[in-house]
Amino acid sequence: MEPRISLALAIHNHQPVGNFDWVIGDVYERAYRPMVEALERHPGVRLSLHYSGPLLEWLRREHPDLVGHVRALVERDQVEVLGGGWFEPILASLPERDRLVQLERMADEVEATFGRRPAGAWLAERAWEPALPTSIVAAGYRWTILDDEHFRAAAVPNDRLWGAYTTEDQGAPLALFASDRWLRFGIPFADVADVIGHLRGQATGDGSRVAVMGDDGEKLGGWPTTWDLCWGERQWVDRFFAALDANRSWLTTVTPSAWLDREPPIGRVYVPTSSYTEMGEWALPASEAHEFAAILARDRDEGRPEARWLRGGFWRNFQVKYREINDLHKQMLRTSAKVAAMASGPDRDRATDELGRGQSNDCYWHGLFGGIYLPHLRVATLGHLVAAEDLADAAAAGPLPSGVERDLDLDGRPEILLATTSQVVTIKPDEGAGIGSWDLRAAAHPLLAVMRRRPEAYHATLLDAERAERVGDAQPGASEARGAGAPPQPASIHDIVREKEPGLGSRLSYDGYERRSGLVHLLGLDVDATRFSTGRYGELLDAVDGPFTLVEVAPTRVVVEREATVRSVGVDARARVRIERTITISGGRLDPTIEAETILENIGATSVEGRLGVEWSFMLLGGGANPAAWWELPDGRIPHDGSSVVADADHLAQGNDWLGTRIDTSVTPEADAWISPIETISNSESGFERVYQGSCLLLSRPIAVAPGEATGLRVRHAVTIAPEAVDARLGR
Repeated sequence: MEPRISLALAIHNHQPVGNFDWVIGDVYERAYRPMVEALERHPGVRLSLHYSGPLLEWLRREHPDLVGHVRALVERDQVEVLGGGWFEPILASLPERDRLVQLERMADEVEATFGRRPAGAWLAERAWEPALPTSIVAAGYRWTILDDEHFRAAAVPNDRLWGAYTTEDQGAPLALFASDRWLRFGIPFADVADVIGHLRGQATGDGSRVAVMGDDGEKLGGWPTTWDLCWGERQWVDRFFAALDANRSWLTTVTPSAWLDREPPIGRVYVPTSSYTEMGEWALPASEAHEFAAILARDRDEGRPEARWLRGGFWRNFQVKYREINDLHKQMLRTSAKVAAMASGPDRDRATDELGRGQSNDCYWHGLFGGIYLPHLRVATLGHLVAAEDLADAAAAGPLPSGVERDLDLDGRPEILLATTSQVVTIKPDEGAGIGSWDLRAAAHPLLAVMRRRPEAYHATLLDAERAERVGDAQPGASEARGAGAPPQPASIHDIVREKEPGLGSRLSYDGYERRSGLVHLLGLDVDATRFSTGRYGELLDAVDGPFTLVEVAPTRVVVEREATVRSVGVDARARVRIERTITISGGRLDPTIEAETILENIGATSVEGRLGVEWSFMLLGGGANPAAWWELPDGRIPHDGSSVVADADHLAQGNDWLGTRIDTSVTPEADAWISPIETISNSESGFERVYQGSCLLLSRPIAVAPGEATGLRVRHAVTIAPEAVDARLGR
């Protein structure tokens, strides 16, 4: 009898909450629609499709015809639609109650849309933790797909990866399939004949093996260069489907559910915490990630067996690597608890939906592309959490919990939360008494949601490529897919180095502290706006991220102080100053204000000189010279991602017309205003690029303070929110 094997393909399609419609539309034309049409042309090919909730909502709104075509494929048993978390969260990061809400909503939506309740759950980013079966099974699912790396971490050998395994948590059994790495890298980059040959090499006389490939649908036309490969001149997908049809005597396409109906699991497995290998690399600190990638590449290229044990870091460590991700995650947990306490009804339903959107996984990590560094996604994710918390607070009985010490970021040290019906402000006394968030409730906008400029492992790749170009070394045009027997392939999207503009390496700048707002600086008198904006200067005062002591905490006011050292006075002499900061919030729902007063008192025996400054960092979606986002200066408006120096300013303004939000800033006494964009050098599918992460405003003035004297700055930000912006958010 001819050796036989089955093939279970699972195509995962996802678009993040907050992504631009035109981006989704482009991927629809290049990947989503062509795949459905190809399946209609090849009715003998069976596979699984997964559409995440945000994408499925978009498809139902923009292309209901495609949804109908997929339903027809389901009805003729050609396609199985997978479930999972509705808004594509990392399930392990959620409270148990929210896991169930997300999983059950997805099952309900899939059943209502396609006519069948899903048995399989797609696991976002394959971020696995051993307790997940309890939630997944409780929501009615039978199986999920992990990568073969997960199974190797559980000591399952390569030749035992060709079937389903069973695992459990607290007695809840769940079937696990292993997605074959060769197929993930080979589809669609290897020759069709090589893919068929790989499958033939795993076939057995009894046909008891199933090869599984679960991977992103966007790579089948949506990634750079792949449309021509998959659907254009090279027609890879149609040729592959035709080859599957031609070899059906020994190669059968199945869905995982159909396989489980026919074949029992081949063993038991307990998989440790893990994700795909690249995720483990990205979760490491930048310097270690670079070394890990080099070692893993070497071991795979040389066929070393120890490569199977190299997994890198743990997904949750993104909350250590990025302060912004940890703050996002802890704000999500805080909001979740409030929403869970709401009484049933329309407001709770709305809050639950907003919370779910704020749990979409894309901003809870960062890899080679996007993630937390994409400002429109970051703002959208946080904005949904702001809206959910606003609904929950409005429904709660009694006064708002404000002016209280709470460990908001769960680092064992208290923060301060100030909240009114118009705004929520969080302050980190232990790190410069910085204002970590200022959320405008009516606009559902996180006004301080900027990113710190920090080293990333791929920056070394960029610098290496620029160095090679300067000395005339050509970038390789092709690469080997790593791993034993892997197919030759065009350069991977992960390996190609493109720059959207020349010389980006020279623009790399890093911040020496977390980018909270209201931070106090003392700069040398020789520091100018350019040096400050690049971070290439020295602090004279150890207060920008030093701990402050609480003096007073009230519902709308907090006072902190710190005795600090001025570092620059002579070789031996050290000046001492006392810094007192008072932060007060006020105003109504459409006109919230925040005022920060900084007093510097010389308590030493030596005069203190320098430039006293207070730094603010704002996010108003101003990237690409967005005409809706602006600074209003005495000489007129400039884009919010522009730069400017205004001498002796007592007032300036900024805003975003699309958000309907304006911020008028006054400073007493007059101070110089240094405005500069906060830009990171990040990677995307189309290459390295500058990405606007917000705008920095330093208000500063030269000072000379004799012993026993004091000076300071008072800054007041007054927000005006247009009622029509509120109506737009509420859909009125």
